[in-house]
Parts: sequence; structure tokens; C-alpha cells
Amino acid sequence: MPVINVDDLTDKDKAVMEVNQLKIEVKLERWLTSKCCEEIKDYIQEGVEEDTLVKGISEEKNPFKEKGGCVIC
Repeated sequence: MPVINVDDLTDKDKAVMEVNQLKIEVKLERWLTSKCCEEIKDYIQEGVEEDTLVKGISEEKNPFKEKGGCVIC
């Protein structure tokens, strides 16, 4: 898709682009926010057991754990 510089378009061209975009948007299925929030919450709760951000990384699988202590002589 070519890049269009909006500053170079006439007011009519801008209006046509806006109308075309609105025609696309009016066809989109709209959902209630409350329904979307419930679905997102359920999705997150389903995967909470495997989520490392929630339960952390086990010491055996942690690639960033220190291999040994630091000794200053």
C-alpha cells in the first residue's frame, strides 16, 4: 500500500478518504465493554497456572539465576 501524504491532498480527497473509512468501520461488529471485560478476565484466569509473571520462574528452569556466588579476595 503506497504512503499518502495527507498534506498534499485536496479537501475533497480527504473527505472521500474519511467517508470510505467510516463505511469500513460501520460494518464492524461492536461488543459491549462489559462482555469483553468478562471474556478477557476468564481468559486470563484460565492460564494463571502457567503464567510465569504470576507464579514466577522455578529455580530449575530459570536461565538467569546466578551460577555461583561472588567472592572478593
